[in-house]
Amino acid sequence: MAVTTESATSAVALHLLLTDDQFAELCANNPDLRFEYTCTGDLIIMPPTSSDTGERNASLTADLVIWNRSTGAGRVFDSSTGFILPNGAKRSPDVSWISHARWEALSDQERQGFARICPDFVLELRSPTDRLSSLQDKMQEYLDNGVRLGWLIDPTDRVVYVYRPGEAVERLESPTEVAGEPVLSGFELRLATVWSV
Repeated sequence: MAVTTESATSAVALHLLLTDDQFAELCANNPDLRFEYTCTGDLIIMPPTSSDTGERNASLTADLVIWNRSTGAGRVFDSSTGFILPNGAKRSPDVSWISHARWEALSDQERQGFARICPDFVLELRSPTDRLSSLQDKMQEYLDNGVRLGWLIDPTDRVVYVYRPGEAVERLESPTEVAGEPVLSGFELRLATVWSV
């Protein structure tokens, strides 16, 4: 079993093979820990977010929830939600959204536990301990598995990376807002609160 870590406050990765049931049991038995599992067999144990990151993440989730309530277009999920991607990875985006039609196409049983679906939209918020390259790899994995729009927000450098299928990654420096068209029709994320925390 190989163990890798970047620092005491960073995620720890353990290379081991787990079935879906074993991963679910591990999560259920350790409710205070956050886990992800890569398609290559790395169990990632993530530390709790810092207060600043937690505040930013809550604000971002709230903004998407408010928009979604006004449109009824889909379902919003927070950072505690795990999804099983088509490649077998088990990921928990900081904020995610799935269209109403795709969510309703799942059976009640398929919605239980970790749903086997890749969100339409994902947002990852970089914390001070996150390695940018690791988050960029994760964003590419989301794209490869069916995400239609992804935002990687880096508050330290005030940069937003926009991911769309079949397009080069767009790098926005100190934007005041980011538009969700066409996936999140009419949604504009204002970034003043993200930059000011």
